[in-house]
Amino acid sequence: MPDYRPTITRVEVEGRTLKLTSLDKLLYPATETTKGEVLNYYATVAPILLEHMAARPVTRVRWPHGVIGDSFFEKNLPSGAPSWLERVRIDDVTYPLVPDMATLTYLVNLNSLEFHVPQWTVADGADGKPLRENPNRLVIDLDPGKPADLHECCRVALHLRERLDALGLTLFPVTSGSKGMQLYAALGGDLTSDQVRDLAQQLAQEMTKKFPELVLWKMTKSLRPDKVFFDWSQNVAAKTTISPYSLRGRELPCAAAPRTWDEVEAGAAKRGGIEQVMIDDMLERIGPGGIDEGGQLLADLP
Repeated sequence: MPDYRPTITRVEVEGRTLKLTSLDKLLYPATETTKGEVLNYYATVAPILLEHMAARPVTRVRWPHGVIGDSFFEKNLPSGAPSWLERVRIDDVTYPLVPDMATLTYLVNLNSLEFHVPQWTVADGADGKPLRENPNRLVIDLDPGKPADLHECCRVALHLRERLDALGLTLFPVTSGSKGMQLYAALGGDLTSDQVRDLAQQLAQEMTKKFPELVLWKMTKSLRPDKVFFDWSQNVAAKTTISPYSLRGRELPCAAAPRTWDEVEAGAAKRGGIEQVMIDDMLERIGPGGIDEGGQLLADLP
């Protein structure tokens, strides 16, 4: 059997020389989406994706042989990472920071399809060590249990928009690229992760009490069919959530896509009124400057 030698393409990205390998590798066989197309997607969305990963330790999910093969979560930087990559050490883990296109390209070239981040950022402490700041985002993760789908998620999202508006918080909807959706709200940084988690849990319990046929706050999987699980635990400091604009490692190449409330209302009005956004559709939503078709939908979200 002949030895397999990956093809290597050298590129210059922001002054860094990178070796890109096997650009013709099929990462999503169902749509014949190649590694080169995935790299192009991330290069296109980088101007807005990087904003939402800035100063956040980034966990990646890698699919070395595409989405039909095995995957693994990776927190630590790989041992062969170049010295110029920014990094931060937290709880004995050395995470990459992803402030620029060169870093993003390096990580995508390792077949990193998904990028997950916490709701808090890091800063330099007085002693020079990294300081974990209080979260500047609240996230509500809505996970539908079959046969519920995005239709039910949108109905819950509209109820939550009204409730959070009463608290003075503006929600930003993002379909997850998987089954459900996330709702984000900007925070001022005066609450700890534990306090934000408690707030989210209280909201989940309140929604379950008010809409028991639709919402579930308990994690018991046997209770989830035909309801939307309000996952408040995503606000725990140790948890991460898929970053807006990240691809997902599913059969089809869908992305975590910011949505307008008009789209959410259409999804709540009828089943099938909203769908997950695939890579080609996502690229159509992004303009030349890396802006959503309706303007920068997450402009006010840190």
